[in-house]
Amino acid sequence: MDLAADCARCTGLCCVAPAFSASADFGFDKPAGRPCRHLQPAFRCDIHARLRSDGMRGCAVYDCFGAGQQVSQVTFAGADWRTMPHLAGQVFEAFAVMRQLHELLWYLTAALAMPTSSALRYEARLARDTIEQLTQRDADSLVTVDVGAYRNEVNALLVAISEHVRATIGPAALDRRGADLIGVSLRAADLTGANLRGALLIGADLTSADLTLADVTGADVRDTDFSRANLADSLFLTQTQLEAAKGDIHTRLPVTLDRPRHWELAR
Repeated sequence: MDLAADCARCTGLCCVAPAFSASADFGFDKPAGRPCRHLQPAFRCDIHARLRSDGMRGCAVYDCFGAGQQVSQVTFAGADWRTMPHLAGQVFEAFAVMRQLHELLWYLTAALAMPTSSALRYEARLARDTIEQLTQRDADSLVTVDVGAYRNEVNALLVAISEHVRATIGPAALDRRGADLIGVSLRAADLTGANLRGALLIGADLTSADLTLADVTGADVRDTDFSRANLADSLFLTQTQLEAAKGDIHTRLPVTLDRPRHWELAR
């Protein structure tokens, strides 16, 4: 299962299916199902190289986890919503479900790479296989999937795996799950094994902080400064989070993620 976006095999679904509102992340309002003004006939963005400078940072951060090409090429077998407009609504609805399923697959795949127990590994593999089967459904069946129920089950499993992995640090690890840490200074903080799931770290200063085995699932790190920080072994860190944050060439990253281009341009 390919969990990396391949825009060349997608019919621009992220540029038309979701809605967005004028904000710090988007330069204008766009309702769901309406193509973005920058989407070209060949399903390419005419400002892709300058999304951030043109006020479309939300697009630069967005990741479909490969759901776009799955819906375009597998679910609808290459059907084009532009030339077959009667399918458009169904395509967009399928994409909304598929994107969530692919995100769950990404987290489960990450969990399977962690040093957890054989029992938890078995559960994670079973969950991944189950969700992967859901992604192979036809469009009519796909849109009936109760994604929320699967998300709750997977989240409970990911929490258990995180706790098992972080237990090697000891009981004194910081627990700030869901905490409001907006704009706080955590420069050079030892956050080894910390629970930062869902924490609000918007604009926080984590320069030179150590986040080894810190669980950052769903943490909001928009404009968080990770310059010279150690994220190499952080748990469940996504490319989307990195794209939303700040950092530099000295930030240590997992080998599975890429250093955002705007980090280098900002220095």
